[in-house]
Amino acid sequence: MSALIPRPTMEVAPGAVHVPDWLTLEQQRELVTACRDWATGPVPIRHTELPRGGVMSVQTVCVGWHWQPYQYTRIAGDVNGLRVAAFPDWMVDLGRRALTAAYGEAAAAADYTPDTALINFYDGQAKMGMHQDKDERSSAPVVSLSIGDTCVFRVGNTETRTKPYTDIELASGDLFVFGGPSRYIFHGVPKVHEGTADPATGLTSGRLNITMRVTGLTG
Repeated sequence: MSALIPRPTMEVAPGAVHVPDWLTLEQQRELVTACRDWATGPVPIRHTELPRGGVMSVQTVCVGWHWQPYQYTRIAGDVNGLRVAAFPDWMVDLGRRALTAAYGEAAAAADYTPDTALINFYDGQAKMGMHQDKDERSSAPVVSLSIGDTCVFRVGNTETRTKPYTDIELASGDLFVFGGPSRYIFHGVPKVHEGTADPATGLTSGRLNITMRVTGLTG
Protein backbone atom coordinates (compact mmCIF):
# COMPACT_ATOMS: atom_id res chain seq x y z
CA MET A 1 0.00 0.00 0.00
CA SER A 2 1.17 3.53 -0.76
CA ALA A 3 2.54 5.34 2.26
CA LEU A 4 1.00 8.71 1.31
CA ILE A 5 -0.72 8.61 4.68
CA PRO A 6 1.60 7.25 7.39
CA ARG A 7 0.32 4.16 9.17
CA PRO A 8 2.31 3.74 12.37
CA THR A 9 2.52 0.56 14.40
CA MET A 10 -0.44 0.55 16.77
CA GLU A 11 -1.44 -1.47 19.83
CA VAL A 12 -5.17 -1.87 19.26
CA ALA A 13 -5.63 -3.63 22.61
CA PRO A 14 -3.16 -4.97 25.17
CA GLY A 15 -1.18 -7.64 23.32
CA ALA A 16 -2.92 -6.95 19.99
CA VAL A 17 -0.52 -5.09 17.70
CA HIS A 18 -0.90 -3.92 14.09
CA VAL A 19 2.34 -3.45 12.13
CA PRO A 20 1.54 -1.95 8.70
CA ASP A 21 3.61 -2.74 5.60
CA TRP A 22 5.72 -5.32 7.41
CA LEU A 23 6.17 -7.70 4.49
CA THR A 24 8.13 -6.53 1.47
CA LEU A 25 6.73 -7.05 -2.02
CA GLU A 26 9.26 -9.83 -2.59
CA GLN A 27 8.20 -11.59 0.62
CA GLN A 28 4.56 -11.28 -0.38
CA ARG A 29 5.27 -12.81 -3.78
CA GLU A 30 7.14 -15.69 -2.15
CA LEU A 31 4.24 -16.33 0.22
CA VAL A 32 1.71 -16.22 -2.63
CA THR A 33 3.77 -18.81 -4.51
CA ALA A 34 3.99 -21.05 -1.43
CA CYS A 35 0.26 -20.74 -0.77
CA ARG A 36 -0.57 -21.66 -4.37
CA ASP A 37 1.55 -24.80 -3.99
CA TRP A 38 -0.19 -25.75 -0.73
CA ALA A 39 -3.60 -25.05 -2.28
CA THR A 40 -3.09 -27.93 -4.73
CA GLY A 41 -2.49 -30.50 -1.99
CA PRO A 42 -1.76 -33.00 -0.65
CA VAL A 43 -4.90 -31.67 1.09
CA PRO A 44 -6.28 -29.04 -1.29
CA ILE A 45 -7.92 -25.74 -0.48
CA ARG A 46 -11.64 -26.01 0.18
CA HIS A 47 -14.68 -24.38 1.77
CA THR A 48 -14.89 -25.82 5.29
CA GLU A 49 -18.20 -27.38 6.30
CA LEU A 50 -19.54 -26.29 9.69
CA PRO A 51 -20.86 -28.77 12.27
CA ARG A 52 -24.36 -27.26 12.35
CA GLY A 53 -24.66 -27.06 8.59
CA GLY A 54 -23.54 -24.41 6.20
CA VAL A 55 -20.19 -23.75 4.60
CA MET A 56 -17.62 -21.07 5.33
CA SER A 57 -17.41 -18.42 2.60
CA VAL A 58 -13.61 -18.32 2.81
CA GLN A 59 -11.51 -21.11 1.33
CA THR A 60 -8.94 -22.71 3.63
CA VAL A 61 -5.81 -24.80 3.30
CA CYS A 62 -3.72 -25.90 6.28
CA VAL A 63 -0.03 -26.54 6.86
CA GLY A 64 1.47 -28.57 9.71
CA TRP A 65 -1.84 -29.60 11.26
CA HIS A 66 -5.24 -29.92 9.61
CA TRP A 67 -7.95 -27.80 11.19
CA GLN A 68 -11.63 -28.53 11.11
CA PRO A 69 -14.21 -27.25 13.58
CA TYR A 70 -13.11 -27.63 16.29
CA GLN A 71 -10.00 -29.78 16.31
CA TYR A 72 -6.55 -30.31 14.82
CA THR A 73 -5.43 -33.56 13.23
CA ARG A 74 -2.51 -34.59 11.04
CA ILE A 75 -4.83 -36.41 8.65
CA ALA A 76 -7.62 -34.58 6.79
CA GLY A 77 -10.33 -37.14 7.37
CA ASP A 78 -13.03 -34.68 6.33
CA VAL A 79 -11.40 -33.95 2.96
CA ASN A 80 -9.37 -36.75 1.35
CA GLY A 81 -7.79 -38.74 4.17
CA LEU A 82 -4.27 -37.52 3.43
CA ARG A 83 -1.69 -35.96 5.73
CA VAL A 84 -1.33 -32.20 5.40
CA ALA A 85 1.85 -30.55 4.14
CA ALA A 86 4.64 -30.15 6.68
CA PHE A 87 5.17 -26.82 8.42
CA PRO A 88 8.43 -25.40 7.00
CA ASP A 89 11.31 -24.12 9.10
CA TRP A 90 11.36 -20.81 7.23
CA MET A 91 7.86 -20.08 8.55
CA VAL A 92 9.06 -20.62 12.12
CA ASP A 93 11.72 -17.98 11.48
CA LEU A 94 9.12 -15.67 9.91
CA GLY A 95 6.88 -16.07 12.96
CA ARG A 96 9.71 -15.21 15.33
CA ARG A 97 10.63 -12.11 13.36
CA ALA A 98 6.96 -11.09 13.34
CA LEU A 99 6.77 -11.34 17.13
CA THR A 100 9.92 -9.27 17.47
CA ALA A 101 8.44 -6.60 15.19
CA ALA A 102 5.19 -6.49 17.14
CA TYR A 103 6.46 -6.72 20.70
CA GLY A 104 10.09 -5.62 20.45
CA GLU A 105 11.27 -8.59 22.53
CA ALA A 106 13.70 -10.65 20.47
CA ALA A 107 14.62 -12.93 23.38
CA ALA A 108 11.01 -13.94 24.02
CA ALA A 109 10.34 -14.32 20.29
CA ALA A 110 13.23 -16.79 20.02
CA ASP A 111 11.13 -19.33 21.94
CA TYR A 112 8.13 -18.95 19.64
CA THR A 113 7.72 -22.10 17.56
CA PRO A 114 4.54 -22.13 15.47
CA ASP A 115 3.66 -25.56 14.12
CA THR A 116 0.59 -24.84 12.01
CA ALA A 117 -0.77 -22.21 9.66
CA LEU A 118 -4.33 -21.70 8.50
CA ILE A 119 -4.38 -20.00 5.12
CA ASN A 120 -7.68 -18.39 4.23
CA PHE A 121 -8.53 -16.99 0.81
CA TYR A 122 -11.25 -14.35 0.62
CA ASP A 123 -12.88 -13.41 -2.64
CA GLY A 124 -14.75 -10.11 -2.75
CA GLN A 125 -17.86 -11.54 -1.13
CA ALA A 126 -16.26 -13.67 1.58
CA LYS A 127 -16.53 -12.73 5.24
CA MET A 128 -15.50 -14.15 8.59
CA GLY A 129 -17.84 -13.90 11.56
CA MET A 130 -16.67 -12.96 15.02
CA HIS A 131 -14.87 -15.89 16.63
CA GLN A 132 -12.05 -16.84 18.98
CA ASP A 133 -8.99 -18.90 18.05
CA LYS A 134 -9.22 -21.31 20.95
CA ASP A 135 -8.77 -24.80 19.51
CA GLU A 136 -5.08 -24.72 20.39
CA ARG A 137 -3.75 -26.12 23.66
CA SER A 138 -1.14 -23.38 23.75
CA SER A 139 -1.78 -19.73 24.60
CA ALA A 140 1.18 -18.54 22.50
CA PRO A 141 0.39 -15.56 20.25
CA VAL A 142 -1.25 -15.81 16.85
CA VAL A 143 0.67 -14.21 13.97
CA SER A 144 -1.52 -12.97 11.11
CA LEU A 145 -0.24 -11.84 7.69
CA SER A 146 -2.32 -10.18 4.98
CA ILE A 147 -1.69 -10.19 1.23
CA GLY A 148 -3.90 -8.82 -1.55
CA ASP A 149 -7.11 -6.87 -1.14
CA THR A 150 -7.49 -4.64 1.90
CA CYS A 151 -10.06 -5.80 4.45
CA VAL A 152 -11.90 -4.44 7.45
CA PHE A 153 -10.63 -6.35 10.48
CA ARG A 154 -12.85 -6.23 13.53
CA VAL A 155 -10.99 -6.49 16.85
CA GLY A 156 -13.37 -7.31 19.69
CA ASN A 157 -13.06 -8.28 23.32
CA THR A 158 -12.57 -11.59 25.13
CA GLU A 159 -16.09 -11.88 26.54
CA THR A 160 -18.60 -11.44 23.74
CA ARG A 161 -18.99 -11.35 19.95
CA THR A 162 -20.74 -8.01 20.23
CA LYS A 163 -19.48 -4.52 21.08
CA PRO A 164 -17.15 -3.12 22.18
CA TYR A 165 -14.99 -3.67 19.14
CA THR A 166 -12.63 -1.67 16.95
CA ASP A 167 -12.52 -1.78 13.15
CA ILE A 168 -9.17 -1.31 11.44
CA GLU A 169 -8.00 -1.83 7.88
CA LEU A 170 -5.48 -4.54 7.08
CA ALA A 171 -3.69 -3.93 3.79
CA SER A 172 -1.35 -6.09 1.78
CA GLY A 173 1.87 -6.70 3.68
CA ASP A 174 0.38 -5.91 7.08
CA LEU A 175 1.17 -7.90 10.20
CA PHE A 176 -1.24 -8.35 13.10
CA VAL A 177 -0.28 -10.21 16.27
CA PHE A 178 -2.59 -11.04 19.15
CA GLY A 179 -1.33 -12.59 22.36
CA GLY A 180 -1.21 -12.02 26.10
CA PRO A 181 -4.46 -10.44 27.37
CA SER A 182 -5.77 -10.36 23.78
CA ARG A 183 -4.93 -13.96 22.84
CA TYR A 184 -8.59 -14.97 22.96
CA ILE A 185 -10.22 -11.86 21.58
CA PHE A 186 -13.20 -12.24 19.31
CA HIS A 187 -12.27 -11.06 15.83
CA GLY A 188 -13.62 -11.20 12.31
CA VAL A 189 -13.62 -9.80 8.78
CA PRO A 190 -16.92 -8.13 7.88
CA LYS A 191 -15.76 -6.74 4.53
CA VAL A 192 -13.11 -7.07 1.82
CA HIS A 193 -12.46 -4.06 -0.41
CA GLU A 194 -12.41 -5.55 -3.90
CA GLY A 195 -9.92 -4.24 -6.41
CA THR A 196 -7.38 -2.97 -3.91
CA ALA A 197 -4.81 -5.74 -4.44
CA ASP A 198 -1.45 -4.82 -6.00
CA PRO A 199 -0.75 -7.26 -8.86
CA ALA A 200 2.96 -6.95 -8.01
CA THR A 201 2.30 -9.25 -5.03
CA GLY A 202 1.37 -12.04 -7.43
CA LEU A 203 -2.25 -11.86 -6.33
CA THR A 204 -4.43 -9.88 -8.72
CA SER A 205 -7.64 -10.20 -6.73
CA GLY A 206 -8.87 -11.46 -3.38
CA ARG A 207 -7.13 -11.59 -0.03
CA LEU A 208 -4.82 -14.16 1.52
CA ASN A 209 -4.66 -14.33 5.30
CA ILE A 210 -1.98 -16.54 6.83
CA THR A 211 -2.30 -17.19 10.56
CA MET A 212 0.49 -19.00 12.35
CA ARG A 213 -0.28 -20.69 15.65
CA VAL A 214 1.25 -23.01 18.26
CA THR A 215 -1.10 -25.96 18.67
CA GLY A 216 0.53 -27.38 21.80
CA LEU A 217 -0.05 -30.84 20.31
CA THR A 218 2.41 -33.64 19.62
CA GLY A 219 2.41 -36.56 17.23
